[in-house]
Order: sequence, then C-alpha cells, then structure tokens
Amino acid sequence: MDSYPCLGDKTSQTSFDPHYFYQAAWLSRKLASSKPHNHVDIGSDIKTINVLSAFVPVEFLDFRPLNVNISGLTCLGDDLLNLSRTSRSISSLSCMHVIEHVGLGRYGDPITPTGSLQAAKELERVISPGGRLYISVPVGEEKVCFNAHRIFDPVKFIDMFPELDLESFSFVDDLGNYFEKAEPLDAADNSYACGMYVFVRKS
Repeated sequence: MDSYPCLGDKTSQTSFDPHYFYQAAWLSRKLASSKPHNHVDIGSDIKTINVLSAFVPVEFLDFRPLNVNISGLTCLGDDLLNLSRTSRSISSLSCMHVIEHVGLGRYGDPITPTGSLQAAKELERVISPGGRLYISVPVGEEKVCFNAHRIFDPVKFIDMFPELDLESFSFVDDLGNYFEKAEPLDAADNSYACGMYVFVRKS
C-alpha cells in the first residue's frame, strides 16, 4: 500500500477562490443572456472556457496555446500585445484576470512596463461596433506586485478604454463577497478585489 496522506480536506464548508468562482459565474450568465453566435477569449481560466464552449462556440487564444480536442472549442496561439485579428472584428470577447500579468515576465513574456496598457489597447482595437468586452482585473489600491500582477484603481481602469463605454460593473471584495450591480467607486477601498467590467463599442 502506498502512503498518500491528505490532511487538509476535513472542513466544515467547501473552500473556493472567490475571484475565479464568481467571475466564471458572472461571465457565463452574461453570455447566456447576450447569446452571441460565437465568442473569443484571450487567456482566461481554461476551466471556465471549457464550460462556456458547451453552449457557445469559443475561440481560445493564448501565447501558450492550449493543446486539447473538444467540440465547440478552438484553441489558437496569439499575442495579446499584437493580436492577429483585424480591427473592429470581434463582437464578443473576454479576457479574465489576464492583463494584470502582461509585461511582468511571470509567464515567460518579455518585461514590458506598459504591458497592461498595451494589452488594453489591443482589446479595444478588435471590438466591433455593438460588440462587448468582458474583462476582469484585480482592483483596489493601485500598485505593481512584481512579478505576479498589477492592481488597478477601479475608476481609473475605465480610462484605459477611451473608445468604449462602460455598460456594467460587478466586483468581489476583499472578504470574498460578490456585488453584481455596483459602481467602480464601490470597490476603491479594497486592497485586492476582483473588478468585472462590461465595455461596449456603441459605434
């Protein structure tokens, strides 16, 4: 018999990561409501994307391509700082808990101090008229935690997408509480919250 001690599983409640649990619930409900013909995601949690592909065809883009074979899901390599897609060509796009990492070298990408801003410009560029961008990032007191991630001011973050309009905002606070209908300022007093934004290009 092989010893395989599991000593931390006897808990009174099921544990979970509030950021990833709630952002998955948030995105899936948004897409179930908007019913896009297809959806593009860049670099988000692959467990979430796997489930989404059951009810909407998904193209998953990452500079480290995902090597899987499952119906409804197409996986391709691409660079968030220089996307291969033409401008204003994507009507439904998500990028969840991703751009805070861009340019910090954590995942083998080159050090680029303005990486998050460059990524935001690329995301904005490819959104079609009437299209929606679903994006989440850590929000709270603005800072860089090298080489893990950046934390964005929840209000100033909107300015990174000057061509898009904010349609809605939700967030998970420092205590793991989820607020579905909120304003960016509501999250300002947190240190590491998860802000979830829907941006739309109206014309």
